[in-house]
Amino acid sequence: MLSMTTLLIIALAPLLGAIVAGLFGRQVGRSGAHSVTIAGVAISFLLSAQVLYQLASSQVDPFNQNIYTFFEVGNYSAHVGFMIDKLSAMMMVVVTFVSLLVHIYTIGYMEEDPGYQRFFSYISLFTFSMLMLVMSNNFLQLFFGWEAVGLVSYLLIGFWYTRPTAIFANLKAFLVNRVGDFGFLLGIAGVLLWYGSLDYGTVFANATSQAGVATQILPAVAMLGFHGWDVQIVSFICICLFIGAMGKSAQVPLHVWLPDSMEGPTPISALIHAATMVTAGIFMVARMSPLFELSPTALDFVLFIGATTAFFTGLIGIVQNDIKRVVAYSTLSQLGYMTVALGVSAYSAAVYHLMTHAFFKALLFLGAGSVIIALHHEQDMRKMGGLRKYMPITFITMWIGTLALTGMPFFAGFYSKDTIIEAAAHHAHESVGYFNIAWYGYAAVLLGVFVTSFYSFRLLYLTFHGEERFHRAEAHHDEHAEDDDHGHHGPVEPKESSLVVTVPLILLAIPSVIIGFLTVKPMLFGDFFVGAIDMLPAHGAMQALGEEFQGAWSMALHGFLALPFWLAFAGFALATYLYLLNPAMADRCRQWFALPIRILENKYGFDDLWIKGFAGGGLGLGKLASRLGDAGLIDGLFVNGSAWLVDRSALLLRRLQTGYLFHYAFAMILGLIVLLALLGRWHGHA
Repeated sequence: MLSMTTLLIIALAPLLGAIVAGLFGRQVGRSGAHSVTIAGVAISFLLSAQVLYQLASSQVDPFNQNIYTFFEVGNYSAHVGFMIDKLSAMMMVVVTFVSLLVHIYTIGYMEEDPGYQRFFSYISLFTFSMLMLVMSNNFLQLFFGWEAVGLVSYLLIGFWYTRPTAIFANLKAFLVNRVGDFGFLLGIAGVLLWYGSLDYGTVFANATSQAGVATQILPAVAMLGFHGWDVQIVSFICICLFIGAMGKSAQVPLHVWLPDSMEGPTPISALIHAATMVTAGIFMVARMSPLFELSPTALDFVLFIGATTAFFTGLIGIVQNDIKRVVAYSTLSQLGYMTVALGVSAYSAAVYHLMTHAFFKALLFLGAGSVIIALHHEQDMRKMGGLRKYMPITFITMWIGTLALTGMPFFAGFYSKDTIIEAAAHHAHESVGYFNIAWYGYAAVLLGVFVTSFYSFRLLYLTFHGEERFHRAEAHHDEHAEDDDHGHHGPVEPKESSLVVTVPLILLAIPSVIIGFLTVKPMLFGDFFVGAIDMLPAHGAMQALGEEFQGAWSMALHGFLALPFWLAFAGFALATYLYLLNPAMADRCRQWFALPIRILENKYGFDDLWIKGFAGGGLGLGKLASRLGDAGLIDGLFVNGSAWLVDRSALLLRRLQTGYLFHYAFAMILGLIVLLALLGRWHGHA
């Protein structure tokens, strides 16, 4: 049995490092801050790897135990505890491994930043929050980790708080995620109401036993006044939970925060937006597979959102010139692929792509950061070019990451991405008709292969190939520079980054090549996720693919003949022609396709929808309420109106107080007459 002490050390070691670096940063200094946080994350990684090995080799059984009772109210209770199976153990290893390399990389990237200790404290705290999320055995702890990673990401995106763009980006990320988290809370409330518990084990058992009740059509929405609109209980719960995943994993239309989050330092892009926080929603849906399997409606919703994200956000990456934003839109697209896998019940393929993607996407982000360091924080690819001879290690590792991302056979991304495409194809062929969500999902992930290949090789050519477009005479330092406090000015002479930067690139490049070949059989077509992921027999995409699987070698060799490879090759060929062989043609294409390019540069108007539409509309309603309610009703009627009434009353009374005795005598006589008249009228009625 797994040791509770071991699990507590895994979770709390990064927290201890964050506390030391954050509260005692001045006392321990820069070296002390990075030493204690790296040590904490390294301990978590080594112990996580040991836990995964023990579970994979069946030396220990999965672990599910509470360690603390948070509250008990009537029949309801909530706990702090851990559920450790192969799914959560795999996530623990991925999170801690990428986090460890990001910590080491940060030593070089943030070398001259005055917030050095604060940054290490934040990223270590983020690692703790993510571990609490993936290790949780109940919805309360899941929500704690969910909100904690959101809070720390807010701090990290706005790390350079003197820059207005960074403050805008972290507010945007925080507020958009609140929209998703509102749905997430509704889903958790639905779980507690219908299944009577917040513990995963109890909920999943009750969901199975109450499957007939949970999938009944009940007038749940009619209770809210929408008569005639019936919903399934489990569909309502799952869709609400997935809305939370849409925010955290940046799915359309809640995706708008992720590209702007590139305002944070590059290590954050690798840690948050490649391997950890943005994959939390994918992990959550896979963990909740016993619930989602009961709702075809929710699965179709997941499939539609994922397909839309995979294709349409990838198109935006084609027109981006900021090297980090290209990789960011690639992340959005790949998250869409994972979501499509969830929608076709290929949960294992989704989390497998999550794992492989973590390595090569972190590699691409950190490689982009290495380029940015060499060019003194220049991020515009139009001002790069020809860097391969100056930065050979970064050049080679970025090519490896790109080949993995585009699905080159034998590379890690091929095994996971190709499986998702094949699962989507199987789901489409099993569906009725050709004009439905299943075929839409398959078409989106298939066309997305071409788009991914095109923008990925465009990035490589603009950055490392062709003529040298960077300024040798004077470093360019504009408003997009990542370094307001210690900007470098002077001649730009690119050179390879230091070992603390290049060693993490090499260590990420290795699994980007081999991890898929080594793990595809046990993790996708073996029993690795048995017990951690549940699928109904009717949802047999992965089972059908498993029957055709003949080994990693055979799968890769067959990949050279498959349609996705030729679509990727077409994207590579087009990018090669436009950005390497005939760059002038790229400029002419921009003129020919000016309208669609303008639409893509405007990001389909989603920013305007959120900023000018919802946020601007809310601000307008607030101003209207202020003008009518505050200024008009409260100030105008109650405050100023009461003052006016008192003033007028006082003016009238002043005119009555003349000081002449005959006026007062006349008033007394008049009052006496009125009083006698009233008394006579009263006696008459009596």
